[in-house]
Amino acid sequence: MKTFALPYGKTELTITLPEEHVLYDIHGNGGATIQNVQAATREALLHPLDSAPLSQLVHKGEKIALVVSDITRLVHTAEFLPEVVAELNQAGIPDQDMTIVIATGTHRAQTPAEDAVVCGADLARRIKIHQHDCRRQDELKYYGTTKYGTPVYLDTVVAQADKVIVTGGISLHPFAGFGGGRKAILPGVAGLDSINHNHLMALADQVGAGCEKTTETAILQGNRIAEDMEEACAMLNPDFLLNVVFTPEGALHEIVAGNWQTAFAKGCRDLLKLAGVHIKEQADVVIASAGGYLKDLNLYQAMKSHMNAIFAVKPGGIMIQTLECPDIKEPAVFTDWLVKSEPLQFEKEVRADFSIPAFVAFKSRQIINSLTVYLVTRPENFAFVKSSGQIPVASLEEAWELAQKQLLAQGKHDYKVTIMGHASATLPILEG
Repeated sequence: MKTFALPYGKTELTITLPEEHVLYDIHGNGGATIQNVQAATREALLHPLDSAPLSQLVHKGEKIALVVSDITRLVHTAEFLPEVVAELNQAGIPDQDMTIVIATGTHRAQTPAEDAVVCGADLARRIKIHQHDCRRQDELKYYGTTKYGTPVYLDTVVAQADKVIVTGGISLHPFAGFGGGRKAILPGVAGLDSINHNHLMALADQVGAGCEKTTETAILQGNRIAEDMEEACAMLNPDFLLNVVFTPEGALHEIVAGNWQTAFAKGCRDLLKLAGVHIKEQADVVIASAGGYLKDLNLYQAMKSHMNAIFAVKPGGIMIQTLECPDIKEPAVFTDWLVKSEPLQFEKEVRADFSIPAFVAFKSRQIINSLTVYLVTRPENFAFVKSSGQIPVASLEEAWELAQKQLLAQGKHDYKVTIMGHASATLPILEG
């Protein structure tokens, strides 16, 4: 017997399993971590990939747009952005010639307090901050239409800048392949029509076919959403990129900087080295955690655990998730969709009234409907969990007992179990 620990909120849950039935205990592949973010940022700015140093790209008198992730993507911006600004200052660009653009995508504008959290209190006082609004057509510039038919409208503050610097974090993404890079532009500072047309391609062309199979985690080539984002970004052609890469456990591993295409590509490759875990077979049961707080604050964020863990379990198998979810119903724009149960009608409604939360709910429900999902969570969440098609349980031990009964009823005595303690940030890759 062997005991395994899985994050759950700010604590952890344990489960003791017969070791001979454990197929994999999936963690990240390990990697160096950055202790001094400021020093690493300066090094990246001075020695970028396929680009001159940032200080040589800008000139006195130019207007600079600094595109940063919003409050929903905490990527150490407040630690690295001051170094970027300092480098620009030394190159002759005063604070008043810079604008920080919050890449909200379809999200709401940030509050001043959130600006201080994201950018750091000092920069929030010193530099003008512009909140992108995808619904303000008068604040958008039309660039053209991509080969996939996406009309590209981008924020005029970014469009009118002499130089554009994009920042963000590279992460696994369930339909764009990877987050970061070009996503700072589309959806980050794009118009609503641009965002929706791009993201709608996550659904198959044929009604009733569900999700498009190539718009999936860690896929860039042949992924029409990723390719469309890149084409839209190329229309603007940002002058410099700085992105961060985290380990599956949440430690800062790397800062990539330079050309917005090749530096991003390097970050994606390096992230996959950390988070991509090759497996030879899928298990009958996967026991997974999103990684604890903040990743299991609500089900909208925690569903990333389901979307990666699905690759470790056999079709029709059993999934056990440990998600505390104190704010399980937030945001309502997601959870109102998640309770829809009839697949074809659900898909038709998403196509007719497309939004990112609606699609995420649809993809989540497709996963849930394809498996038996036991969700270890707070008792007050039970009613909503049932309405989402999952089976709520109060403890990991109870979930395992129910799973064992199910395996026995199916005549599976030589079953296999895979553990994923940080499923939101690790990707099982089935060989072959």
